[in-house]
Amino acid sequence: MKELSGLEQEFHQVLSSLQDFLSSLKEEGVEGLPLQERLPSAGKSKLLEQVRNELGECTRCKLHPHRKNIVFGTGNPEAKLVFVGEGPGGEEDIQGKPFVGPAGQLLTKIINSINLSREEVYIANIIKCRPPQNRNPEPDEIKACEPFLIKQLDAIHPKIICALGTFAAQTLLETDEKISRLRGRFIDYRNSKLIATFHPAYLLRNSQKKREVWEDMKMIRKEYSS
Repeated sequence: MKELSGLEQEFHQVLSSLQDFLSSLKEEGVEGLPLQERLPSAGKSKLLEQVRNELGECTRCKLHPHRKNIVFGTGNPEAKLVFVGEGPGGEEDIQGKPFVGPAGQLLTKIINSINLSREEVYIANIIKCRPPQNRNPEPDEIKACEPFLIKQLDAIHPKIICALGTFAAQTLLETDEKISRLRGRFIDYRNSKLIATFHPAYLLRNSQKKREVWEDMKMIRKEYSS
């Protein structure tokens, strides 16, 4: 047999050690090495910046002539929890930030109730321009805008997505089920856990539903900490 060179001997020693290590892991019930699931913060910020640049001063649907500002999304690129609403309202359109009106103030309290701050989560909407009179987004508007939300979610890769309200939940999950049937459980969605709950604006009109939202938030808090 040909004698191995020093470099070849070193390589075989490393390979043998690696095989021994993998064998020990298998005996402990580990079937593979863990993969890094989350990009470094700078990488995620860069990805979100790329999505924003791709969106540009969007004119892809009929909403753009009526808007004051595009409402892209705000928060932590490293967020483990992302909230997704329906679309900007009047205050959001003025400030260019999601959930800054009365419903946004309630959302802040909801986030605080699970010992988090707005700076720790990420907040976005299905569409990024305010519909006239705050009407529901129409199919062509969603078709033009939702791909950018999906790119945001993929860039952040959160552990949990909370869909706020019927419209956000039905759009993301591509279903016509009512929010009352969708809420209260986690649903697998693009390598994240999605949970639907009532929209804060709905809670302002129907305060009796706050208890159900609190139950959903407790589920989020438990999953977030696991």
